Amino acid sequence: MASQDWFEKDFYKVLGVEKDVSEAELKKTFRKLARKYHPDSNPGDSAAEARFKEVSEAYEVLSDADKRREYDQIRAMGAGARFQAGPGGPGAANFEDLFGGLFGQGGQPGGYSYRTSGPQGASYEDLFGGLFGGGAQSGFGAQPGGFGGPRRGADQRAQTTLNFMTAIRGDTIDLQAGDGRVITVRIPAGVKDGQKIRLRGKGAPSPSGGEPGDLILEVTVRPHPVFHRDGDNIRVEVPITFAEAVKGATIEVPTIDGGTVRVKVPPHSQSGKTLRVRGRGVETKKSKGDLLVELAVTVPNRLTREQEQALDAFIAASPAESPRDDLMREARQS
Repeated sequence: MASQDWFEKDFYKVLGVEKDVSEAELKKTFRKLARKYHPDSNPGDSAAEARFKEVSEAYEVLSDADKRREYDQIRAMGAGARFQAGPGGPGAANFEDLFGGLFGQGGQPGGYSYRTSGPQGASYEDLFGGLFGGGAQSGFGAQPGGFGGPRRGADQRAQTTLNFMTAIRGDTIDLQAGDGRVITVRIPAGVKDGQKIRLRGKGAPSPSGGEPGDLILEVTVRPHPVFHRDGDNIRVEVPITFAEAVKGATIEVPTIDGGTVRVKVPPHSQSGKTLRVRGRGVETKKSKGDLLVELAVTVPNRLTREQEQALDAFIAASPAESPRDDLMREARQS
């Protein structure tokens, strides 16, 4: 972004937020505006497209802690300063006016030390590095990213929503950038809900032939009706019958790769008991999770006459005790 923009544009006003806005509120406000003015929602509306680019530019700066701090310092220290035509001819920056406004004194050639700390502890070396696109040097020669050198393109932010299995397995998807570009990106296997992925070189092109910026992609993952993510583990609740819980059994359980795995249920298993199947969870470059099988004992909706009679005999043969005795005793303890 050109330094002149940072003097002239009030990004807080563009987004309609206060200067002390929190990161969460900033994101919420941007998403609301982005949905309202996105070109897909306003086909052929050039005003809406311009407004979308404007709020995207403001959010790109204010959502980055370093850029926001630098922007606030420049706005606070350089209020009223402008680049004007100077002795170098039309379009040249009048550094005497600029430095005089910033430092509160007349500009003299060679009279400034960029290590001096300014208001609120700001380093003028850091400040001018931000203004001119690179770190301050002794003099204003052409430096990579500074005067006469190519500047890196701006980082951009985007959001995408994936279904559960796509997030687990990874995939290649197409995204539309705010400037209309279609970007093909690779989603790595095992990405989590809310995770931010930095995609190198997928951001805005450089305005001066340098490297493109990065794309910061925030991922939302839709829930699955059967599987639930628990870190790199996958949880699945599996119903078992009363007989299977009491006597034990070997059952089949679904897995995220579309197959099944056989799991042994121990005798006398209770609802909520969790069995672990090693290595059948989420696989990433760094680790491989497990499959966590949570048992849920089910009760029949109807019983045959023979089952009723057998149940009555079972109850008659059972000892006169309650499974809630320990609960009641512990509840009465002070």
